Amino acid sequence: MSEGGARYVPALGLRSLTRFYDPVVAATTRERTFKARLLDQLAPRAGQRVLDLACGTGTLALAIAQREPRAQVVGVDGDEEMLARARAKASSAGAAIAFDEALAQSLPYDDGSFDSVVTSLFLHHLARGAKHDAVAEVARVLRPGGELHVADWGPPSDPLMAFAFLGIRLLDGFEPTRDNVRGELPAIFERAGLVGAHERGRLRTLFGTLAFYSASRPQGTTAAASAP
Repeated sequence: MSEGGARYVPALGLRSLTRFYDPVVAATTRERTFKARLLDQLAPRAGQRVLDLACGTGTLALAIAQREPRAQVVGVDGDEEMLARARAKASSAGAAIAFDEALAQSLPYDDGSFDSVVTSLFLHHLARGAKHDAVAEVARVLRPGGELHVADWGPPSDPLMAFAFLGIRLLDGFEPTRDNVRGELPAIFERAGLVGAHERGRLRTLFGTLAFYSASRPQGTTAAASAP
């Protein structure tokens, strides 16, 4: 799912490629490994309400529901076709997951309505202002003390990883991916009202270095976002 202002672009750039999304992600990002690591970082607990932001075809949302069946899992995405695939996947697995259609910059949820928000391979699609708006929405819908967990492209670990990441930068744009390459996502999280933002580790993949991040909404405060 890609968003930027009023412009919406399907996950692989063209709707005709949507049916290839799952195999492409699995083949190029070490998906099983990175999503297991992100799931361990999220550590869902019974009774929690968890939002998978830009959930795509629902692979991560389903993994969360299977890891902790007593958590309430919600997936949101702006792509109708992706959501249809996510609903079919959850139904086939017998998982009770709610999937909603909305853009990250305007989430259809009340303030403080989630214990955790998780997102993977999404923020690098967004221009700086859209990143800020999306994370500000995350800060708004998180409960005080609630956590954001992210897996996305990060600073290349070495020249080989920088070269590998050129394919993603050519596909998604040098401007949207600049924050990722420079390791600036934690600063964006904190400007949007979250605290304690930091990198949790990295993983080498065929298309570059994946980085893991977390941040949280301050306890006992309302989220206040500064300008990007």
